[in-house]
Amino acid sequence: MRNLEQHLVQYAMYHRDKRNIKTHLIGVPLIVFAVIMMAYVPIFELSGLTVTLAMLLITLAGGYYFFLSPTIGLMMVAILILGYAGVLLIHQGMSSGMSTNWMFYGFGGGLFIIGWIIQFIGHYFEGKKPAFVDDLIGLLIGPLFVLTEILFKFGFLKSLEDKIIGQAGACRN
Repeated sequence: MRNLEQHLVQYAMYHRDKRNIKTHLIGVPLIVFAVIMMAYVPIFELSGLTVTLAMLLITLAGGYYFFLSPTIGLMMVAILILGYAGVLLIHQGMSSGMSTNWMFYGFGGGLFIIGWIIQFIGHYFEGKKPAFVDDLIGLLIGPLFVLTEILFKFGFLKSLEDKIIGQAGACRN
């Protein structure tokens, strides 16, 4: 099983164009938020708490992220929980009938499509296919890549950034 560095190096090899990385800073969060939104489907009740598919996905993804890196994993879990809270607020704001469900999930679907359009524009600049085409785990690593890119911009995780650049190469304009 690959570690965090190996996953990020593999993902980075498909993302060396700065324009592509910039599109990912927008597209990936949109897609993640849309997935949380579309997975906001009640599954069962547990002591008065409605457990949704989104909660289960966040728990599973969060556990995997925590396994790869406790620190970055906790950051990702916090971000996912914030996304879930946002979805909850949107759902509560729209909850007034059956047609609202169609609007809610339609909005999530729209965000999902927009996020992927932005992603594919980035890969047009890159001249390479998305990482998940060769390895589906790339769908889970994308959000980690975005988070670490943001952390790199603020001067954090310099050693990890250097290792990724050393193996995947420097970014180009």
